[in-house]
Amino acid sequence: MTLSLAFPESDRYCLRQARVPQAVLDNCDGLGRPDPEGSFLLDLSIEAGRITAIAPTSSSPSDALSLDLQGRQLWPGFIDIHTHLDKGHIWLRSPNPDGSFEGALATAIADSSQHWTPDELLARMDFSLRCAYAHGTVALRTHLDSAGELAARGFAVFQELRQRWSDRLTLQAASLVSLDHYQGAAGERLADLVTEAGCLLGGVTFPSPELDEQLDRLLDLARDRQLDLDLHVDESLEPSDRTLQQVAAAVQRKGFTGKVLCGHCCSLSVQPEAELPTQLQAVQAAGLGIVSLPLCNSYLQDRQTGRTPRLRGIAPVQEIRTAGIPLCLSSDNTRDPFYAYGDLDMVEVFRESVRIGQLDHPWLPWPAAVTCTPADWMGLVDQGRVAIGARADFVIFNARSFTELLARPQSDRLIVRNGRAIAPKLPDYAELDAVLMRH
Repeated sequence: MTLSLAFPESDRYCLRQARVPQAVLDNCDGLGRPDPEGSFLLDLSIEAGRITAIAPTSSSPSDALSLDLQGRQLWPGFIDIHTHLDKGHIWLRSPNPDGSFEGALATAIADSSQHWTPDELLARMDFSLRCAYAHGTVALRTHLDSAGELAARGFAVFQELRQRWSDRLTLQAASLVSLDHYQGAAGERLADLVTEAGCLLGGVTFPSPELDEQLDRLLDLARDRQLDLDLHVDESLEPSDRTLQQVAAAVQRKGFTGKVLCGHCCSLSVQPEAELPTQLQAVQAAGLGIVSLPLCNSYLQDRQTGRTPRLRGIAPVQEIRTAGIPLCLSSDNTRDPFYAYGDLDMVEVFRESVRIGQLDHPWLPWPAAVTCTPADWMGLVDQGRVAIGARADFVIFNARSFTELLARPQSDRLIVRNGRAIAPKLPDYAELDAVLMRH
């Protein structure tokens, strides 16, 4: 069911009394004072699918057609910057045998070697994009397993999907291998493939005596091809895992000027409190960004059969943001051996992140972590924000406060794209039965 509002059909209209979080606004000058939760009650003028004016709600309606939102929350379309579309929805075919990270990795590798044909990948990845789109996401980045023959196959499917979805979703992709894959001619070939696909270089940083050399090689490949980086870093609860610091040092050592986003960073949560500020200062000085994946990491980390987890694996996101490091929240895996649940719904990601990370005192900065901050890292200047000139891509909720927003799943949210209300439907899981060989 979709929120019932008589949305204007004109290309020029005004949305009145929209409650907009301060964190998603580019400029708050002249908007008055926010409410105690850090939101403004605003009138938004829309014309030809763009925001043309933003003003405090007035008692006098504008001369354009208008729709009174009566204080309902309005957010820009979501940006999901860390996903794994190529693994999505294989759980029923290849479940994790014990819920562990090791079990997930082995199961995913086995599934990819047996089942990931171009048609199979296309069907599952398109299904995932339909889910994200129906939930209000406007841009998404996926990591693609890139060892051996998977690289050419995965990036070819991704490019086809990017073309199919070009009028609805902004899509990006990053390669995913251990960093030793970039050594020698094989590394050159993978970097060239990524460049030809217009994507990013990525990989997993494992503690190793060779890691500094591997990072230098990766940064050289990226610099020579003018590529940004998106890495999986320290996805463990081992206090000795500190490859994030090596990434920061390598970026400064090589003078790398591209963007470097680091995902997970779970081991920061178990390192000595007294050392954390110094480590984060090095990350900030190197200009790195961090994306935290609370749903997947809470599912995998500190799991032992018959024992309740004590540690949740979430990076110290409050300290990261306080240190001035750009911080994103994202979906990660979806119904695969790494995470049995999820639907690429950024409302769920935000709601559960708030609960897991206690991100509610204050609310003020956190909506940016699923909107404008990841938009900036994806180079999207007119998405993921409420600003004059930005796209009129919104998610409107039948909720006025944050407690109303997060108390329910917001299944009746209204999706607005290019200034028009739309009603995309979630795909039926039964569509995947043939792909997963279920009868």
